[in-house]
Amino acid sequence: MILANGLIRTLDPQVPTQRALAVAGTLIAGGVGVHETALASPEVVDLGGRVVVPGFTDSHTHFPTWAMAQDEVKLDGCASLAEALDRIARAPRPDGERWLRGHGWRSGDWQPQREPTRQDLDALTGDTPAALIAKDYHSIWLNTAALARANGDLEVHGGVVERDEHGEPTGVLREEAAWRFKERHMIVPDAEYIEAMRKGIRLANTRGVTAVHDKDGWLGALRLWQQLEERGSLSLRVWQSIPHDRLDQAAALGLRSGFGSPFVKLGYLKVFMDGTLGSQTAWMLDDSGVQITSGEELAEIVRRGAEAGFPVGVHAIGDRANREALDAFEQTRDVWEPRGLRQRIEHCQLLSPEDLPRFASIGVTCSVQFSHAPSDRDMADQFWVGKTEGAYAFRSLLDSGAVVVNGSDAPIEELDPLAGIRAGVRRSNDGRDAWHPAEALTVDQAFHATCVAPAWLAQDERRRGTLIPGHLADLVVLDRDPWDDLDAEVVATMVGGRWVHNPPPWD
Repeated sequence: MILANGLIRTLDPQVPTQRALAVAGTLIAGGVGVHETALASPEVVDLGGRVVVPGFTDSHTHFPTWAMAQDEVKLDGCASLAEALDRIARAPRPDGERWLRGHGWRSGDWQPQREPTRQDLDALTGDTPAALIAKDYHSIWLNTAALARANGDLEVHGGVVERDEHGEPTGVLREEAAWRFKERHMIVPDAEYIEAMRKGIRLANTRGVTAVHDKDGWLGALRLWQQLEERGSLSLRVWQSIPHDRLDQAAALGLRSGFGSPFVKLGYLKVFMDGTLGSQTAWMLDDSGVQITSGEELAEIVRRGAEAGFPVGVHAIGDRANREALDAFEQTRDVWEPRGLRQRIEHCQLLSPEDLPRFASIGVTCSVQFSHAPSDRDMADQFWVGKTEGAYAFRSLLDSGAVVVNGSDAPIEELDPLAGIRAGVRRSNDGRDAWHPAEALTVDQAFHATCVAPAWLAQDERRRGTLIPGHLADLVVLDRDPWDDLDAEVVATMVGGRWVHNPPPWD
């Protein structure tokens, strides 16, 4: 196959553009002129002036959770508790024993501001258990019927159980308390996940996504991906995290990072240092927030992971959490660096000025979400007064020499790489002036962080990330050149030489 009569942006600095592209089987055969090919009787696809770029990687997505959330009550953008309750009241009621589920509420956006309670939900849901996940996925809002499932067993280290003046749970759980409740009492059958993920994969392909770094680290997620691959329903390449507390099990089986198939590979250990900005549980240098993992504990996890062949991806939002994570990686560098492991910190949202250059000097990748900057700007200005010069510092990190990869954190933000690229370049998503415009990226930088760097981070740079001979034919056709017009849209998507969204010809 030859893709001709368009612009090929290879993202290879040696040959950044081509007039056409040849695909042979699952691989790119080369950049060619329309009549310059050794392929026998190739199919010629007329691009009609369209633009081809490498396939997008979402470097931080909770894919099974995002896929399930597509059919849940959506509370994003609610301006008040009353509006959230109105959406819940109008939502279809589940059948039988199934839960009423929703996501996306953020009480910091509500006017008047107040935290939700189980009593707010009880009047609408009765005996049907209801669970509504906050936008940052670090808090959960339950009704009384749902709380009863725990039979009072709510407290856990690293968790917060909100209580009223009488000491009774209000219905809001945060951090480890929320996650443990979800894992123990909101079990979803594999069949429901599989069906939701099938739909989610198709939707992701329509947005040009050809690979994901999946952060739903429970081992069941790996099983789901494998089932989808076995059934021929997988058109994404998956770099799968696993919980750090499952390291011993993985090591005992001889598993290590990179083990798997061409489509599903084990990636890295998942660790949390702190909470989030929205739940006000980010671990800060002023000692506020929630510490989930100490620096000493993280250093031990990194050391043990390195010995077993796993890098670590550690969630760090607050300036204290990021400093402690960087300290741990620096202290253990003699163990992981000789093994060629590529370590990462997820989010890197608030950095002290003296810590910003340490990512490059230590060799730790910044796994960030460009879309978070415009989405979080009002909360950051409210909760991090006087500190936001060091928040979402994407350009400064790149200028310091750090490797930066971009993801969505879906379902917290929508799984849409082009929207993320626009957010990184514009530092705005609602028509307002750019937020801290000095941190805005160039189009080259935003695409590099969404296509090239994620493949490198997954130790896959010899197969993916650029459109050069011998690389996998994972690519996206856009309706126009985003270097000229950031509002470009996806026309078609190819994975491994196969069209997985909107095959040609196109109008």
